[in-house]
Amino acid sequence: MNPNELPPLSLFHHRIPLQIRFSDVDVLGHVNNTVYMAFYDTGKAAYMTAVLGRKISWKEVDTVIANINCAFVAPIFFGENIEVLTACTGIHDKSFHLLQMIVEKDSGQVKSVCETVMVCFDVKTQTSCHVSDEWKEKLQAFESHNLIIVK
Repeated sequence: MNPNELPPLSLFHHRIPLQIRFSDVDVLGHVNNTVYMAFYDTGKAAYMTAVLGRKISWKEVDTVIANINCAFVAPIFFGENIEVLTACTGIHDKSFHLLQMIVEKDSGQVKSVCETVMVCFDVKTQTSCHVSDEWKEKLQAFESHNLIIVK
C-alpha cells in the first residue's frame, strides 16, 4: 500500500475505537510500531464478529493470517482519539483480503494503513481450504457491494 494513495474513509463500514495505554508509548513519545499489529488484530476480531453476526469461537480456527503489509503514515501520540477501520477488498478461492487504517477520529488524519491476506484453514489437515459460502455471503452482505471474487 502506497501511503500517498490512501483509500477514502467512506470505503470502510466497520470502525472500532482504541484506547492507547501508557505502556504502548516508547521513549520517543509515540506509540511503538510493534503495538500497531495488536491494534490491527483488535480491529480484525471486531470486524469478523460484526460480519458473522455472532461471537467467534476461538477454539475453532477457520482463518489465519498469511501476509501483512503495514505502512506507517504519521505517529500516534498518547491521548489521541484513534480508531481502526476495516474493510474486505476481495475474496479469492482460499483467501480474502482485508484493508485497515488507523485514523485519528477527531481530525480524520490517517496514522497507518495495513493490508492483510486471511487464508481459510482446516485445523484437522493443517492445510488451506476454500473460502466457505458462509464467509463469502456474509462478507458481501456486510460490505454492501459485490466483492471481487477471484478463482
